[in-house]
Amino acid sequence: MDRNGHVDGPHTPSTPPLSTVHNKAAYARFMSRVNRSATAPTSEPTPHDVAGSGVDDTVAALEDNALDDERFRRVRAGSGLLTAAALQRLDADLSWYRDLQADDRSWIGLVVQSGISAFVAWYADPTTVPSGVSDIFAAAPPELTRAISLQHTLQLVRVIVEVVETHSDRLAVPGGERDLREAVLRYSREVAFSAAEVYARAAEMRGAWDARLEALVVDALVRGDPDDSMRSRVAALGWSGHGSALVMVGTTTQPLDEVKAAELRRATRRAVTDALVGIQTDRVVLVLGGDGDLMAAAQSLVPRFGPGPVVIGPTVAGVGEAGRSATAALAALAAAPAWPQAPRPVLADDLLPERVLIGDLSARRTLVEQTYIPLRDSSGSVLETLSAYLGTGRSLEAAARGLFVHPNTVRYRLRKVAELTGWDPLNARESFVLQIGLALGELTPGLTTSL
Repeated sequence: MDRNGHVDGPHTPSTPPLSTVHNKAAYARFMSRVNRSATAPTSEPTPHDVAGSGVDDTVAALEDNALDDERFRRVRAGSGLLTAAALQRLDADLSWYRDLQADDRSWIGLVVQSGISAFVAWYADPTTVPSGVSDIFAAAPPELTRAISLQHTLQLVRVIVEVVETHSDRLAVPGGERDLREAVLRYSREVAFSAAEVYARAAEMRGAWDARLEALVVDALVRGDPDDSMRSRVAALGWSGHGSALVMVGTTTQPLDEVKAAELRRATRRAVTDALVGIQTDRVVLVLGGDGDLMAAAQSLVPRFGPGPVVIGPTVAGVGEAGRSATAALAALAAAPAWPQAPRPVLADDLLPERVLIGDLSARRTLVEQTYIPLRDSSGSVLETLSAYLGTGRSLEAAARGLFVHPNTVRYRLRKVAELTGWDPLNARESFVLQIGLALGELTPGLTTSL
């Protein structure tokens, strides 16, 4: 307004420079008020309105700025109090925190202090997305995620929130307690998500490392080349070492992707106490261990394989001898096409004759031990009777005539064969196994002498 009383135009309040504003949120509110005053209603304002509206907005903005500065100052000044109170609550309320080693407790203290400092920095400008939240856990070593679980971390966050709420009346300006609590809740949500991300990333890294280590262990078992580090590697994978072990092998229609491989691992670990899973292109090798019924567990896992033979290796004393079970199972898988009527799953020892045909020396020795040696060392002409029975086309009467005995005597001796060997000569398949065993025993006198 000039000296004659004329109004030159709306008065624009002076804008304080950004460098003089300590709280960006207050500065943003101030600029919003200025912008609203610049776009005042188109109705003709009175000289009093024009002169007073801008001044009122400026005063209100400066008052908000001063109030926010006071809020920030009080919270920043109380950060040390919050850290000390949070650590005291952790020690008083959380037994797992008290049981930690001193180094781990010091790392947690550093995380708590970092989290509170980050909150104070964010509280100065709550209009922005919290930045640096993921850096709260960056100060601690990755081993801390192994010392405390994600559940423990969330309990830690909950304690800190409760501590801030408890001290809100001392930290907040009068009347601002509710705003402080809401800010804490918003920030704690971001911290919880950040903690979950840290643990998920650590679990992913451990999972990838465990998968590679598991593949190395299974490969060593398959090659029959376990070294001295085998026991420590298996223990690192969580193998308890209790009970016996066996290996089962089969194929899939196509190589398993990561999702299906993870499903197979979960199903295997649900079935038995200890498990190792090896995926070699389209071939799957499962090492099962524990005190339970491993054979029943193996039966339950058969649907996890694709069409085709599934072979269960012999049960051994522990994972240290699992290589022997793996060798037998893999040889039986290679020989399985020679017995199209084989059950599914089939035991590796049920395919001993076929394994002999493909050159499996361990199968040759096992078959002689199970068939020829017990019959040779028995009394009552059991070996001679079995040879006569098989040589006459599995005829009781013809064998009896050749031995000059009654057919019931032949039948009795054949039952004795089944008791000694576990193979029934009256069964077509098992009589074939016995016939191969007898032939091997006669052809390898040096082997039978050494046994």
